[in-house]
Amino acid sequence: MLIPITRGMQIMSDAKPSQSHYLKSACSNCSVLELCLPLGLTGVEIERLDTLIMQRLKVKRGAALYRAGDPLRSLYAVRIGSFKTSVLSIDGREQVTGFQISGEILGLDAISTDLHACDAVALEDSEVCPIHFAHLEKLARELPSLQHNLNKILSREIVRDHDMLMMLGNMNSDERLAAFLLNMSQRLNTRGYSSSSFVLKMRREEIGSYLGLRLETICRGIAHLRDQGLVAITGRDVNIMDLDGLKQLIVGCQRHLK
Repeated sequence: MLIPITRGMQIMSDAKPSQSHYLKSACSNCSVLELCLPLGLTGVEIERLDTLIMQRLKVKRGAALYRAGDPLRSLYAVRIGSFKTSVLSIDGREQVTGFQISGEILGLDAISTDLHACDAVALEDSEVCPIHFAHLEKLARELPSLQHNLNKILSREIVRDHDMLMMLGNMNSDERLAAFLLNMSQRLNTRGYSSSSFVLKMRREEIGSYLGLRLETICRGIAHLRDQGLVAITGRDVNIMDLDGLKQLIVGCQRHLK
Protein backbone atom coordinates (compact mmCIF):
# COMPACT_ATOMS: atom_id res chain seq x y z
CA MET A 1 0.00 0.00 0.00
CA LEU A 2 1.40 3.39 -1.02
CA ILE A 3 1.10 6.06 1.63
CA PRO A 4 1.63 9.67 0.52
CA ILE A 5 4.10 11.80 2.45
CA THR A 6 4.46 15.53 2.57
CA ARG A 7 6.15 17.15 -0.45
CA GLY A 8 5.34 14.26 -2.78
CA MET A 9 7.37 11.58 -1.06
CA GLN A 10 5.88 8.08 -0.90
CA ILE A 11 6.63 4.99 1.12
CA MET A 12 5.41 1.48 0.50
CA SER A 13 4.09 -0.66 3.32
CA ASP A 14 1.85 -3.71 3.25
CA ALA A 15 0.66 -2.89 6.76
CA LYS A 16 -2.96 -1.91 7.25
CA PRO A 17 -3.66 1.81 7.77
CA SER A 18 -4.10 1.25 11.48
CA GLN A 19 -0.75 -0.51 11.70
CA SER A 20 1.53 2.31 10.57
CA HIS A 21 1.47 6.09 10.71
CA TYR A 22 3.75 9.10 10.52
CA LEU A 23 5.35 11.21 13.23
CA LYS A 24 7.25 14.46 13.21
CA SER A 25 11.00 14.03 12.91
CA ALA A 26 14.11 15.93 13.89
CA CYS A 27 17.63 14.60 13.27
CA SER A 28 19.11 16.91 15.88
CA ASN A 29 17.00 15.31 18.63
CA CYS A 30 17.44 11.70 17.53
CA SER A 31 18.94 9.21 19.99
CA VAL A 32 20.99 7.50 17.23
CA LEU A 33 22.33 10.72 15.72
CA GLU A 34 25.95 9.62 16.20
CA LEU A 35 25.40 6.32 14.38
CA CYS A 36 23.42 7.49 11.38
CA LEU A 37 23.73 9.65 8.26
CA PRO A 38 24.26 12.98 10.14
CA LEU A 39 27.44 11.66 11.81
CA GLY A 40 30.05 14.44 11.80
CA LEU A 41 27.82 17.07 10.19
CA THR A 42 27.65 20.57 11.63
CA GLY A 43 24.51 21.89 13.26
CA VAL A 44 23.60 23.87 10.15
CA GLU A 45 24.18 20.84 7.89
CA ILE A 46 22.02 18.64 10.13
CA GLU A 47 19.24 21.20 9.90
CA ARG A 48 19.40 21.04 6.09
CA LEU A 49 19.31 17.24 6.17
CA ASP A 50 16.42 17.41 8.61
CA THR A 51 14.31 19.21 6.00
CA LEU A 52 14.38 16.00 3.91
CA ILE A 53 12.92 13.93 6.73
CA MET A 54 9.50 15.44 7.08
CA GLN A 55 7.94 12.61 9.08
CA ARG A 56 8.85 9.24 10.55
CA LEU A 57 7.12 5.99 9.66
CA LYS A 58 6.04 3.35 12.13
CA VAL A 59 6.12 -0.22 10.80
CA LYS A 60 4.42 -3.02 12.70
CA ARG A 61 6.15 -6.34 13.30
CA GLY A 62 5.85 -8.53 10.19
CA ALA A 63 4.98 -5.63 7.87
CA ALA A 64 7.11 -4.88 4.81
CA LEU A 65 8.79 -1.51 4.46
CA TYR A 66 9.34 -2.37 0.79
CA ARG A 67 9.34 -5.43 -1.44
CA ALA A 68 11.70 -6.68 -4.14
CA GLY A 69 10.85 -4.95 -7.41
CA ASP A 70 9.46 -1.80 -5.80
CA PRO A 71 10.89 1.44 -7.24
CA LEU A 72 13.46 3.39 -5.27
CA ARG A 73 11.90 6.41 -3.64
CA SER A 74 13.66 6.77 -0.31
CA LEU A 75 16.42 5.46 1.89
CA TYR A 76 15.29 4.59 5.40
CA ALA A 77 17.26 5.26 8.58
CA VAL A 78 16.21 2.83 11.31
CA ARG A 79 15.41 4.88 14.40
CA ILE A 80 13.77 2.24 16.60
CA GLY A 81 13.48 -1.51 16.23
CA SER A 82 14.98 -3.92 13.71
CA PHE A 83 14.45 -5.38 10.24
CA LYS A 84 15.50 -8.32 8.15
CA THR A 85 16.25 -8.17 4.45
CA SER A 86 15.71 -11.25 2.30
CA VAL A 87 15.37 -12.54 -1.24
CA LEU A 88 13.58 -15.56 -2.67
CA SER A 89 15.66 -18.40 -4.07
CA ILE A 90 14.78 -20.11 -7.34
CA ASP A 91 12.78 -22.75 -5.48
CA GLY A 92 10.81 -20.10 -3.58
CA ARG A 93 12.61 -20.35 -0.25
CA GLU A 94 13.52 -17.24 1.70
CA GLN A 95 17.22 -16.38 1.91
CA VAL A 96 17.94 -13.85 4.65
CA THR A 97 20.61 -11.38 3.55
CA GLY A 98 20.93 -9.19 6.63
CA PHE A 99 19.58 -7.80 9.89
CA GLN A 100 19.43 -4.03 10.43
CA ILE A 101 19.07 -2.24 13.76
CA SER A 102 18.85 1.38 14.94
CA GLY A 103 21.27 3.78 13.27
CA GLU A 104 21.57 1.69 10.10
CA ILE A 105 20.26 2.46 6.61
CA LEU A 106 17.81 0.42 4.55
CA GLY A 107 17.20 0.74 0.82
CA LEU A 108 20.76 0.91 -0.48
CA ASP A 109 20.10 -2.19 -2.60
CA ALA A 110 18.00 -0.12 -5.03
CA ILE A 111 20.53 2.58 -5.89
CA SER A 112 22.12 0.79 -8.86
CA THR A 113 18.91 -0.15 -10.69
CA ASP A 114 16.30 2.13 -9.08
CA LEU A 115 14.48 -1.04 -8.00
CA HIS A 116 14.71 -2.82 -4.67
CA ALA A 117 16.42 -6.19 -4.92
CA CYS A 118 15.10 -7.57 -1.63
CA ASP A 119 12.27 -7.41 0.88
CA ALA A 120 12.68 -5.44 4.10
CA VAL A 121 10.40 -6.68 6.88
CA ALA A 122 10.14 -5.44 10.47
CA LEU A 123 11.21 -8.00 13.09
CA GLU A 124 9.42 -5.99 15.78
CA ASP A 125 7.38 -2.81 16.00
CA SER A 126 9.83 -0.36 14.45
CA GLU A 127 10.25 3.22 13.30
CA VAL A 128 12.21 4.59 10.35
CA CYS A 129 13.06 8.01 8.96
CA PRO A 130 12.41 8.09 5.19
CA ILE A 131 14.88 10.21 3.23
CA HIS A 132 13.78 10.98 -0.33
CA PHE A 133 16.70 9.73 -2.40
CA ALA A 134 16.59 12.27 -5.24
CA HIS A 135 16.51 15.11 -2.72
CA LEU A 136 19.32 13.47 -0.74
CA GLU A 137 21.50 13.23 -3.85
CA LYS A 138 20.94 16.91 -4.57
CA LEU A 139 21.82 17.94 -1.02
CA ALA A 140 24.90 15.68 -1.02
CA ARG A 141 26.23 17.56 -4.05
CA GLU A 142 25.99 20.75 -2.01
CA LEU A 143 27.42 19.29 1.23
CA PRO A 144 30.70 17.38 0.75
CA SER A 145 30.51 16.08 4.34
CA LEU A 146 27.14 14.47 3.61
CA GLN A 147 28.47 12.92 0.39
CA HIS A 148 31.41 11.59 2.40
CA ASN A 149 29.01 9.95 4.86
CA LEU A 150 27.04 8.37 2.02
CA ASN A 151 30.24 6.98 0.54
CA LYS A 152 31.23 5.54 3.92
CA ILE A 153 27.84 3.86 4.33
CA LEU A 154 28.03 2.31 0.85
CA SER A 155 31.60 1.15 1.48
CA ARG A 156 30.57 -0.39 4.78
CA GLU A 157 27.89 -2.41 2.99
CA ILE A 158 30.46 -3.71 0.50
CA VAL A 159 32.80 -4.72 3.33
CA ARG A 160 29.98 -6.52 5.13
CA ASP A 161 29.20 -8.48 1.97
CA HIS A 162 32.86 -9.48 1.65
CA ASP A 163 33.03 -10.47 5.31
CA MET A 164 29.90 -12.58 4.95
CA LEU A 165 31.40 -14.44 2.01
CA MET A 166 34.61 -15.02 3.95
CA MET A 167 32.66 -16.29 6.94
CA LEU A 168 30.63 -18.73 4.85
CA GLY A 169 33.76 -19.95 3.11
CA ASN A 170 36.19 -20.21 6.02
CA MET A 171 34.24 -20.83 9.24
CA ASN A 172 32.62 -23.99 10.52
CA SER A 173 29.09 -23.91 11.92
CA ASP A 174 30.06 -23.16 15.54
CA GLU A 175 32.38 -20.37 14.40
CA ARG A 176 29.66 -18.82 12.25
CA LEU A 177 27.23 -18.82 15.17
CA ALA A 178 29.86 -17.36 17.49
CA ALA A 179 30.66 -14.65 14.94
CA PHE A 180 26.98 -13.81 14.60
CA LEU A 181 26.48 -13.49 18.36
CA LEU A 182 29.63 -11.37 18.75
CA ASN A 183 28.50 -9.15 15.89
CA MET A 184 25.14 -8.55 17.57
CA SER A 185 26.88 -8.00 20.92
CA GLN A 186 29.19 -5.34 19.49
CA ARG A 187 26.47 -3.55 17.52
CA LEU A 188 24.15 -3.39 20.52
CA ASN A 189 26.97 -2.29 22.82
CA THR A 190 27.76 0.59 20.44
CA ARG A 191 24.17 1.73 20.95
CA GLY A 192 24.46 1.73 24.73
CA TYR A 193 23.01 -1.72 25.43
CA SER A 194 24.56 -4.63 27.27
CA SER A 195 27.15 -6.58 25.31
CA SER A 196 26.56 -9.76 27.32
CA SER A 197 22.80 -9.92 27.77
CA PHE A 198 20.34 -9.22 24.97
CA VAL A 199 17.28 -10.52 23.14
CA LEU A 200 17.41 -11.76 19.56
CA LYS A 201 14.52 -10.38 17.53
CA MET A 202 14.87 -12.92 14.74
CA ARG A 203 13.86 -16.59 14.74
CA ARG A 204 16.46 -19.35 14.74
CA GLU A 205 15.34 -20.35 11.24
CA GLU A 206 16.17 -16.81 10.08
CA ILE A 207 19.59 -16.95 11.72
CA GLY A 208 20.21 -20.27 9.99
CA SER A 209 19.19 -18.82 6.63
CA TYR A 210 21.56 -15.90 7.11
CA LEU A 211 24.48 -18.12 8.17
CA GLY A 212 23.85 -20.81 5.56
CA LEU A 213 23.01 -23.40 8.21
CA ARG A 214 20.07 -25.71 8.81
CA LEU A 215 17.85 -25.18 11.86
CA GLU A 216 19.10 -28.38 13.49
CA THR A 217 22.70 -27.21 13.01
CA ILE A 218 21.88 -23.92 14.74
CA CYS A 219 20.33 -25.84 17.64
CA ARG A 220 23.39 -28.10 17.91
CA GLY A 221 25.67 -25.06 17.78
CA ILE A 222 23.79 -23.40 20.63
CA ALA A 223 24.18 -26.60 22.65
CA HIS A 224 27.92 -26.76 21.86
CA LEU A 225 28.46 -23.16 22.99
CA ARG A 226 26.46 -23.85 26.15
CA ASP A 227 28.44 -27.02 26.94
CA GLN A 228 31.67 -25.02 26.63
CA GLY A 229 30.36 -22.46 29.11
CA LEU A 230 30.47 -19.68 26.54
CA VAL A 231 26.84 -18.78 25.96
CA ALA A 232 23.48 -19.53 27.53
CA ILE A 233 20.52 -19.12 25.16
CA THR A 234 16.96 -19.67 26.32
CA GLY A 235 14.40 -18.97 23.62
CA ARG A 236 15.59 -15.65 22.22
CA ASP A 237 17.33 -14.52 25.43
CA VAL A 238 21.13 -14.53 25.07
CA ASN A 239 23.63 -14.39 27.90
CA ILE A 240 27.29 -14.42 26.89
CA MET A 241 29.11 -16.05 29.80
CA ASP A 242 32.66 -15.88 28.41
CA LEU A 243 33.17 -13.12 25.85
CA ASP A 244 36.89 -13.78 25.43
CA GLY A 245 36.32 -17.50 25.06
CA LEU A 246 33.72 -16.83 22.37
CA LYS A 247 36.23 -14.68 20.50
CA GLN A 248 38.81 -17.43 20.68
CA LEU A 249 36.58 -19.60 18.50
CA ILE A 250 37.16 -17.25 15.63
CA VAL A 251 40.77 -16.20 16.16
CA GLY A 252 42.09 -14.73 12.93
CA CYS A 253 38.59 -13.76 11.82
CA GLN A 254 38.03 -10.73 14.06
CA ARG A 255 37.65 -8.32 11.17
CA HIS A 256 34.49 -10.18 10.10
CA LEU A 257 32.75 -8.87 13.21
CA LYS A 258 32.70 -5.21 12.17
